[in-house]
Amino acid sequence: MPNGPLSLPARLCLLAWDTSRLEATGTAPLHLLVRAGALTELAQRGLLIDDDGIVTPVDPDSRAGDVVLDGLLELVEESRPRTWGEWVTPRARVTLDAVCAQLAAEGFLRTERKRILGLFPSTGYGMERASAVDALRAEARQVLEGPRPVADVCDRDAALVALAVAAEVPAFVWARDRIDELTERGAAAAPALKKIIQEVRTAAIAASAEAATGS
Repeated sequence: MPNGPLSLPARLCLLAWDTSRLEATGTAPLHLLVRAGALTELAQRGLLIDDDGIVTPVDPDSRAGDVVLDGLLELVEESRPRTWGEWVTPRARVTLDAVCAQLAAEGFLRTERKRILGLFPSTGYGMERASAVDALRAEARQVLEGPRPVADVCDRDAALVALAVAAEVPAFVWARDRIDELTERGAAAAPALKKIIQEVRTAAIAASAEAATGS
């Protein structure tokens, strides 16, 4: 990695890219998956805690040292109280945009200038380092498939795979053998992970139903 290990939301964003077609895939909307990853990492770091079901910053002066995570921390601090599930959605595209900009700066994505309706300027992103994403996906599938015991998997890797499965990211949608154990492992440092996963799973189901209706 050019500038050190990637955050959980950044890794989830990359996992959702189909490197053969150079586009994002998966059933749950990408912005919700990325927001779920950011919430999970902040909880695992102890920067967000559960106060009777409400997402609560542990210390207004604490920061993660990551522009995406710190942006979400500030948003939580400035907003009305919400549960973990409720925080997956509000202004989630802001988190996704920040992650994509970060990945472009790190060389994983490239910025593409577009115009909506041929008039309004817009910024899109394309895949730049497909081989690195393929390697990341292979590592994540090793976590999911074994043979390393779940007890030896770090909580961030366990959460990564659990969220990817919940979002029905294509490379992970079929594999269920160890997912319950990995979810428990990821939730060891962040019990709220189970609530976040449920919200992502609900979003994936809703997206599937919408797609079926549209077809």
